Amino acid sequence: MSSIQSSQFETAVMIRRILFFLVLISFTLLHLLPLFRGLSSPQAMEQAQIARQIARGEGFTTKFIRPLAYYEAEKANQGTVPFSGFKDTYQSPLNPLILSAVIKMVGGEKEGAWPMGKNELVYPLDRVIALVSTLFFLMAIGVTYLLVSRIFDAKIAGVTAVLMLLCDLFWQFSASGMPQMLLLLLFTCGLYFTYRAVEATEDGRMAFGPALLGAAFFVLMVLAHWITVWIFLGYLIYAAIAFKPRGVVALSALALLAIVIAFPLIRAANVSGQPFGTGFYVLYNGLASGSESSIMRNHDLESEPLTLDGMLLKIFSTTLLQASDLLPFLGGILAAPVFFIALLHPFKRPSIAKFRWAIVLMWFFAALGMSVFGIDRDVALHPNQIHMLFAPVMAAYGLAFISILWSRLDVVSSTPFLRNAHYFAVIILSSAPMVLSLPLKVKIGMAFRERGLPQWPPYLPSVLHTDVPKLMADRGDTTERIVVSDQPWAVAWYSDKLSLWLPKTKRGFEKLEDNAASLGTPFAGILISPSSTYDLPAPVVRNQFGEFASLVFNGLAVDATTAPGRQGGMGIFDKDPKMAEIQRRYPYPTALYSTDLIYYGERRRDSGPGNQSN
Repeated sequence: MSSIQSSQFETAVMIRRILFFLVLISFTLLHLLPLFRGLSSPQAMEQAQIARQIARGEGFTTKFIRPLAYYEAEKANQGTVPFSGFKDTYQSPLNPLILSAVIKMVGGEKEGAWPMGKNELVYPLDRVIALVSTLFFLMAIGVTYLLVSRIFDAKIAGVTAVLMLLCDLFWQFSASGMPQMLLLLLFTCGLYFTYRAVEATEDGRMAFGPALLGAAFFVLMVLAHWITVWIFLGYLIYAAIAFKPRGVVALSALALLAIVIAFPLIRAANVSGQPFGTGFYVLYNGLASGSESSIMRNHDLESEPLTLDGMLLKIFSTTLLQASDLLPFLGGILAAPVFFIALLHPFKRPSIAKFRWAIVLMWFFAALGMSVFGIDRDVALHPNQIHMLFAPVMAAYGLAFISILWSRLDVVSSTPFLRNAHYFAVIILSSAPMVLSLPLKVKIGMAFRERGLPQWPPYLPSVLHTDVPKLMADRGDTTERIVVSDQPWAVAWYSDKLSLWLPKTKRGFEKLEDNAASLGTPFAGILISPSSTYDLPAPVVRNQFGEFASLVFNGLAVDATTAPGRQGGMGIFDKDPKMAEIQRRYPYPTALYSTDLIYYGERRRDSGPGNQSN
């Protein structure tokens, strides 16, 4: 290549890199500013409020209390447990610890810090949480480029990076505040060092160092989300087979995992009576015991024990679901599923051929874990969705295989400008859903850029942040009180108040109410939101909330019976004989946002926010 041709090539590469970074910065600003609608995931809000508690020096405590978690704590403590300073055993620790450092850095742990403006509808700290997640995503793109360029070449690495940048699923997870982007970064780092270990093995060098470094990143990944322990299991099996002396790396990695997770497991055992904490009960989701909501709202496992009936059927159906919806789970990146066809191709470099089996093993066990603990196609950002971690590296193998087949076509060999056409085709088809929907999203975002557009329904941060604390503070004392709600994660994060998930039964409600009163943290009221009814058939809601169905449907009944232009329709909560005692204790409903968001208090609020509702 002449000096002129070399200069032209370097200029073209520089232009492409500048364009990539311009698009990357533009997309980042778009998703954090006009397109950002606040956190949308209960798990993200829960982890954010735990992080704020850590930043305040209160340890791994939570203001979101599950009845099941309280039952476990009571049983382990052999007596009542304070609601204030309640220790969480549901969430993995790493993401809240990282978020706590960021919240401390921006002063978000102070009461009254980062208040919402009068006309603001998106909570400012939501953007801070989303920014952290987005930074993890951007770093993951960089590490993926290094990994793929080492496995294949810079061209395939660049196309993989572009596919990640134009993947709508990755941006949705980034904006959600969920730990998936942290998982993606740690998983990609683990893959990078695992591949270095494979290379070392093929070159006859010691693979122990890079293999253990890869294991260390996988261990951190487990600390960020417990379900990724299934990925770690796949790595252990591969390490035991691939790295010599056989078993040494696997045993060392297992010892590292045991050392790192020992403290969380011991702490969970002390708090809940068993080492896996409340999060273990996600296993029962979708079985005869009902949904996760029903399970976590159970206040007494002795009177209503959980059962594993239907586990095999659940695993089978969830496995079929993953197989049929694999492309959406992989972010819609068309080259990613081609990875499974590429398993049949004899790659010339042994390191490339052998490394793909590490990916297969880890993905297989990840899919098995999702089959056991559950994943739902109807939930776009499911907390157990870890297929997308494999999308970039699978896409790289898919692109390499497609390139090999493409280069063998005679028309491509004789037509130079078609040599890279397959890359453009994959990029265009994979990014079409995001690119085509972006103009409308930008238009809507710009229209609401001053106030923001919240995730309503069911979340309305402005009301939870401002109105709910006012309703609770109208007492003239500083007693800490509890809000019972169907969206306690949102109350805990936006209102910064103790919030109990609405118990499954009236008996559970009254028992917890008595405990709270005896401990000096009485119930202040009940907040019902669209979280109970939004996008769910009425029979499902009725089955989930049982005795509390009249309370949950009360707002809808009032709305349905209100005459046009008038207020005050006919409610059903005050007419339900099963709820008579609870209704007498919380007889005054305040409509915080029409009849969709109602706070039932102990006393009438003459000058409180919202309007009174029957």
